Amino acid sequence: MVRTVVVHDEELLRSALVQLLRSDDTLEVTSLCPGSQEPTGEELPADVCVVDGEYLHAPGDVRGPRLRDAYGDRLVVLTTARRPGVLRRAFDAGALGLVDKNAPVQRLLTAVHTVAKGERFLDETLTVALLQGAEMPLTTRELSVLSLAAQGAPIAEIAARLHLSRGTVRNYMATAIRKVGARNRVDAIRIVQSAGWT
Repeated sequence: MVRTVVVHDEELLRSALVQLLRSDDTLEVTSLCPGSQEPTGEELPADVCVVDGEYLHAPGDVRGPRLRDAYGDRLVVLTTARRPGVLRRAFDAGALGLVDKNAPVQRLLTAVHTVAKGERFLDETLTVALLQGAEMPLTTRELSVLSLAAQGAPIAEIAARLHLSRGTVRNYMATAIRKVGARNRVDAIRIVQSAGWT
């Protein structure tokens, strides 16, 4: 039996994933609601952890690192090709399994069994997106400026929080807008968030 734990914020989707995985008689499936309790390896021992990529990489959230600490590389991350940043961060964090949310059921089951053996599973529909995720055009500083702008921070606040001058913040903002091919700050924020880079 492959012990599998499903971690998902939304009850309906978590329950559906549990039922889907239980259709395979060789899987022993449990679930964890992220809001109820943080995972540790001792509380929910598992050979594989199936987790939504958005949960694993929420910016500024400590839950993702705790999950990685508890289950290590035995993660099967669910994501889409439209979010290359999320995909790239999951890969870089060492997750062994990457499955497209639009994949057939059998692909998820195959991924769980593959990861349980300690082998990598990369859904073929995600390979191009994974390469695109490596091409994130912004520097860390430019991304920080855009992230704070996305939270509604004005230029003066961004400058104070990052210990920069207002002119430097404007320069970073202009460079970021140009690099992502955006029309303005709002468009740049949309592009960066859509790609999952923040």
